[in-house]
Amino acid sequence: MNVPFVDLRRHLDPLMPEIQAAFDSVIERCAFINGPEVKAFEKKMADWLGLAGVCSLSNGTHALALTLQALGIGPGDEVITVANTAFPTSEAIHLAGAEVVFADIAPGLFCLDPAAVEQAITPRTRAIIAVHLYGIPADMDALMALAKKHSLFVVEDVAQAQGARYRDRPVGTFGHAACYSFFPSKNLGAFGDGGAMASDDIELVKKVRMLASHGREEKYTHLIKGTNSRLDTLKAAQLSICLDHLDQWNQQRRQAAALYDELLQPYGEIIRPQVPPACEAVWHVYVIRYAGRDRLAVFLNQRGIKTGLHYPLPLHLQPVYGYLGLAPGSLLETEAACREVLSLPMFPKIKAEEVQAVAEAVGQFFESEKKDGS
Repeated sequence: MNVPFVDLRRHLDPLMPEIQAAFDSVIERCAFINGPEVKAFEKKMADWLGLAGVCSLSNGTHALALTLQALGIGPGDEVITVANTAFPTSEAIHLAGAEVVFADIAPGLFCLDPAAVEQAITPRTRAIIAVHLYGIPADMDALMALAKKHSLFVVEDVAQAQGARYRDRPVGTFGHAACYSFFPSKNLGAFGDGGAMASDDIELVKKVRMLASHGREEKYTHLIKGTNSRLDTLKAAQLSICLDHLDQWNQQRRQAAALYDELLQPYGEIIRPQVPPACEAVWHVYVIRYAGRDRLAVFLNQRGIKTGLHYPLPLHLQPVYGYLGLAPGSLLETEAACREVLSLPMFPKIKAEEVQAVAEAVGQFFESEKKDGS
């Protein structure tokens, strides 16, 4: 059986008549920039989160960068985050003018180790970016306690975790602000790039909105230096419709992850993803760890099963960060995870038989490994 890594059409196709009608309305009015659908989506998302405000943006990278700028973070400041994440997380820190400091992940998990974060804090540290990687919540109690102790800001990177919960609250509602990506493959994906920031600090939301619209509140009055990072009306209209279905889509991801857990349990060579107590994941991707992951990936691909790598080369070892002088071995847990991670097919409406086909192929792989070993 051929199993795609992601199939967006399955959950989007049933919504296309409603989305097309919304597009037709925007096109009829030619309200392509700052149309009423933008504010409607922002309000719907804020209500969904239970927060005071949301500012929609052109992408998740700018969501992080502009939020840091709005918090007053810039040249001379340091921001601590993980190295086993997508490059935009650290890129946004540089766009804000600050410097990135990488801390290790917790053993056996994929998110920041609070103990490693505390060791990385210096007099220049201004913020922590907590990445809820793969849709699994970070340890927000410990990170918020650290932030309070050292007078730091916490920005939650919820790009892969919209809808995940920590202690029965949505992630994104713990820090001073939360940032989202609506890249098409995300749990809530746009038809193109998109992003948002959310906060209970309405003045912070207003500041980000100004930064994203050339530093202005009124059309020809510019109060601060800004940029152009608005969400298009067409995307806002589509996202507003899709948000109504996000909880259902996330539940379908959870069901698939539970089936993976059950079917992969017999293979002790594989480390299945762990969800800490009091957390509810939303499985943007289902990531296993296995020392021979490259061989396993080739084996699955040859049988029509597509896989992904999130992420094979940690950020602190990327060529662009050579100036930091961080040699292999600097972040032991992070590097071990990046050597072993393999993302299995995961998306809303993935069929049980497809998950079963993946698990069966994994079993066949280990059988072949035993034969080759003998």
